[in-house]
Amino acid sequence: MSEQAISPLPTRPPFWRDVRILAILGQVAFVLIIAVVAGMLYANVTSGMQRLGIVGGFDFMNQTAGFDIGVRPIPYSPSDTYWRAFRVGVINTLLVSILGIVLATLLGLLIGIAQLSSNWLVARLAQSYVVIFRHVPVLVQLFFWYQAVFLRLPRIQNAIELPGPIYLSNKGLIMVGLTATPSTSWWFGFIFIGVLGAVMIWYWLKRRQERTGQQAPRFLISLLVVATTTIIGWLVLATPPLELSIPERRGLNYRGGFELTPEYAALLVGLVIYTAAFIAEIVRAGIQGVAKGQKEAARALGLSASQSLRLVILPQALRIIIPPTTSQYLNLAKNSSLAIAIGYPDLFSVSRTIMNQTAQTVPMIGLIMFSYLIISLITSLFMNLYNRSVRLVER
Repeated sequence: MSEQAISPLPTRPPFWRDVRILAILGQVAFVLIIAVVAGMLYANVTSGMQRLGIVGGFDFMNQTAGFDIGVRPIPYSPSDTYWRAFRVGVINTLLVSILGIVLATLLGLLIGIAQLSSNWLVARLAQSYVVIFRHVPVLVQLFFWYQAVFLRLPRIQNAIELPGPIYLSNKGLIMVGLTATPSTSWWFGFIFIGVLGAVMIWYWLKRRQERTGQQAPRFLISLLVVATTTIIGWLVLATPPLELSIPERRGLNYRGGFELTPEYAALLVGLVIYTAAFIAEIVRAGIQGVAKGQKEAARALGLSASQSLRLVILPQALRIIIPPTTSQYLNLAKNSSLAIAIGYPDLFSVSRTIMNQTAQTVPMIGLIMFSYLIISLITSLFMNLYNRSVRLVER
């Protein structure tokens, strides 16, 4: 019986040839280089600020602002602090970004579906929309809507009066609005409870459908829950949470009502139309990315074209549509900083005014970057959560 040869135990190579150790050392060296560069930049900035006599920190934000802001979603006066002015700019940016995302999504979805229409005229019009507005710079479009459209409306003396009453002039759109009362905050509490209950019911019905296959109109039930709590809150409170404010003309201006300034309208329209062109292409590609067999199966089940699109094609296309659409949402929020070109007081515009008055450039730039970073991270968080809920789960 021959003895089997015993192979020697493998030996580890020396550390200067060990791939794992070299990889760790490379990462450590990279982190050290980044730390050194960051330290040098910080030392350079601080020394430059000391030479100019600029004190770091944000204590200057507690000083009186001393300037007015044309669009004020919250109470503000020049006697308020810079923090209050900065807060007004942040809210103005959020008002454009949130409403712009909603409108751009709806318009982009409509144009994207229209590009695949069997109607030749509808498909060509949708494709022309994408080609025109996607290839024109957004800043040029903002100037067009502001200078060539909204500022060319009649003067306030000859304002276009529409039923409502609604007044349209080069000063903006004035219409009937709603004003808050002392009980408004309590009413919003009822609405929040309704939304929370609707979300819980939505997920409960979804899990029941996955477990038993029993379907239920989740959207209608959730909407009914929110509407019911909203109405109950309105009836329970002693005073109405909202009151009508009807605009009245006083000289060369209007008192009361809701005002939509031409700067806000031009910024919103420009961003929505520009971003919707990109979303339309994403929607078109997502729909065409669904397997042809899925469409044939939906047709074999007797579903109509709209039912097939709503129940079969779009739910499967969402996992293709959502990731690139998230990037367009982030671009819309960041492109809102172009509002400074048409005089809308957004986050960047108000911050620049603060920089000009205080000469605190470095702290304000850091605050601007941090604010846009937070807006982008929150947007990405919600979109990633939604993408996780609709992605295809493989077994």
